[in-house]
Amino acid sequence: MKILSLDSATQSATCALVEDNVLLGEVIINHKLQHSIMLMPMIDEMLRSLSLTIDDVDGFALSKGPGSFTGLRIGMATIKGLSQSTGKPFLSLSTLEVLAHNLFNTKGLICPVLDALRGNLYTALYTYEEGNLVEIMEPCVLNHKELIEKLCTREESVTFVGEGTEKYGEIFKNSVPKSLIAPAPFNVVRASSTAALALKHLSKGESDNVFESAPIYLMQSHAEAEYERKSRGHHE
Repeated sequence: MKILSLDSATQSATCALVEDNVLLGEVIINHKLQHSIMLMPMIDEMLRSLSLTIDDVDGFALSKGPGSFTGLRIGMATIKGLSQSTGKPFLSLSTLEVLAHNLFNTKGLICPVLDALRGNLYTALYTYEEGNLVEIMEPCVLNHKELIEKLCTREESVTFVGEGTEKYGEIFKNSVPKSLIAPAPFNVVRASSTAALALKHLSKGESDNVFESAPIYLMQSHAEAEYERKSRGHHE
């Protein structure tokens, strides 16, 4: 089964093609947010390089958030368009789960962290049990001090992964016992990880409903929060 996956939830734009357990191709551009103009050309070029077309793909996958609000909308619109135009199924997964999969079978806790701005982080906790990724703490929004406080109550080692380590990596390393920071190549969301996680579901006939699937934001955008603040002030 050939799975074409993409991701635009974070600063990086990425696409990959996986056939069963073989990675056929992957493109990652981790430089500025230009997903709306980069994503489709990346997919086209990757398929051309593999002498394939979009009709050769059996299913699609993407991470649905949390992450950049605009990036998530671009990714979801792109994958739905590809799914509807080809009649092939798609599956969406948590961006944090995809990041955790970058550290396959790592011992202890895996803590993906993405910058949610204004001092906040998108985060969750996972661990591997017999090769299967298990969610220990569901995706949420915390500031770095709250996250440190939660982790310091646990006895397991912790590996932090994700773009949030750029800003908070040293703080985590100095504050959380038995903690490690994943190397730079693992801190970007990889479309190949998305495809690997989605494959076992798509191969069993499980997929998203194109009319109901939506991004996971976890928090309001700055514009929405500002609108609510002004609305409250207007009515007071």
